[in-house]
Amino acid sequence: MQDDEQPGKTTRRALMLGAVSASAIVSIRPALAQTAASVLTCEIPVPDPARAGQYIAADGQLVPAGTAGAFPGAGTPFKGEDVKKALAGQANLPGTDYERSQAYLQYIRRLQQGTSGFTCFASLQMPRG
Repeated sequence: MQDDEQPGKTTRRALMLGAVSASAIVSIRPALAQTAASVLTCEIPVPDPARAGQYIAADGQLVPAGTAGAFPGAGTPFKGEDVKKALAGQANLPGTDYERSQAYLQYIRRLQQGTSGFTCFASLQMPRG
């Protein structure tokens, strides 16, 4: 009898594993879609609110307000989707000309952990499947 029971157990176990795998796929896909959507709607302030009032130099470094050749910070944060397009060279950041957009992008590329906007920028760098 044991020989007859093994194939049945194996089949039941395979079916149960298949059901678990299918439910995992169903629950993971919406989460990935939601994550991708949130990446595009996340925001990156330029500069970080803790450094508001400083200007952005062409190389992306923060400099004192009024520094020649530097730009005042953006009035509103940039959406992840806009930053992604600008990083890909498809457009300037909204409300900016080429030079200002490039300075802001340099600032964004220099963001470090703990700085407002870093998590958003880091998530834009992750490949999407």
